[in-house]
Amino acid sequence: MAGSGGLGGGAGGSQGAGGGPGATLRAPRAPLLFAALVLGAYCLCALPGRCPPAGRIPAPAPAPAEPPRAARSPGTSGLPVASGSGRRRFPQALIVGVKKGGTRALLEFLRLHPDVRALGSEPHFFDRCYERGLAWYRSLMPRTLDGQITMEKTPSYFVTREAPRRIHGMSPATKLIVVVRNPVTRAISDYAQMLSKTPGLPSFGTLAFRRGLGPVDTAWSAVRIGLYAQHLDNWLRYFPLSHFLFVSGERLVSDPAGELGHVQDFLGLKRVVTDKHFYFNATKGFPCLKKAQGSGRPRCLGKSKGRPHPRVPEAMVQRLRAFYRPFNRKFYQMTGQDFGWD
Repeated sequence: MAGSGGLGGGAGGSQGAGGGPGATLRAPRAPLLFAALVLGAYCLCALPGRCPPAGRIPAPAPAPAEPPRAARSPGTSGLPVASGSGRRRFPQALIVGVKKGGTRALLEFLRLHPDVRALGSEPHFFDRCYERGLAWYRSLMPRTLDGQITMEKTPSYFVTREAPRRIHGMSPATKLIVVVRNPVTRAISDYAQMLSKTPGLPSFGTLAFRRGLGPVDTAWSAVRIGLYAQHLDNWLRYFPLSHFLFVSGERLVSDPAGELGHVQDFLGLKRVVTDKHFYFNATKGFPCLKKAQGSGRPRCLGKSKGRPHPRVPEAMVQRLRAFYRPFNRKFYQMTGQDFGWD
């Protein structure tokens, strides 16, 4: 369903090629077939994915070294047991959005904190796998000790209509973190990711606008995700604003320690992750983690992060800025924060 409106605009130009019988009909079949294959591949990319098989979700990373107070079982290593063994718990905090906003960076930065235990993969429980049940969901979580926080991140939750109700059903006390970014830049970044997976996609403009530079196509997922005010409206039916922290994706790049300070405060954690943990990688264009003591090299996010964006004509960028401006202003009013996108 995502992106279907944009596809209609992209495919329309290929229809009606060749009007005569016989050989005149056969000539365009190859390009039409190619276009159909490309658009079909795009649909597979844009549509919501299926729930991954249980075995496809990797086991949680090993727990960091625990404080001496935790008793360990004889003959075992790694996780403590009995009074200090830890349990698998439902997440007390979730990073629920947004795609291409900086959620992976935020999660990796938070995992430096000794009191944060997070699932590394995206379980997609509240959007794709809900029928598997809460017991299955809890079984995915890493073990935590008292005082530690369990977290996971799945950015598609923010734009999934059923997610707020389902998360509220798990726990109405859940803390919710949303990383947001200029919706125009975010849409272009989203398209760059799609293009890397499906070369030969229609141009950004073909998908973002109807009939050339006609109306903005909100049926395309890359555009629709950036309507933050509309999505937040749905969440506020179930959670008060005090349960949310809105993290600036731009400031997460320019001042990661500052943004992480706000996140740690929101989660009730001591400010352990500070500016001493970061350095700016000029090649990638975003912050990386300094190497830990005894580690061989610094840690940066994978090659898929920081990929170059395709060139989008300035006229299209300005059209999108004008389109998003009223939605952005409403979002600023709802959150009490001006993110400076206008």
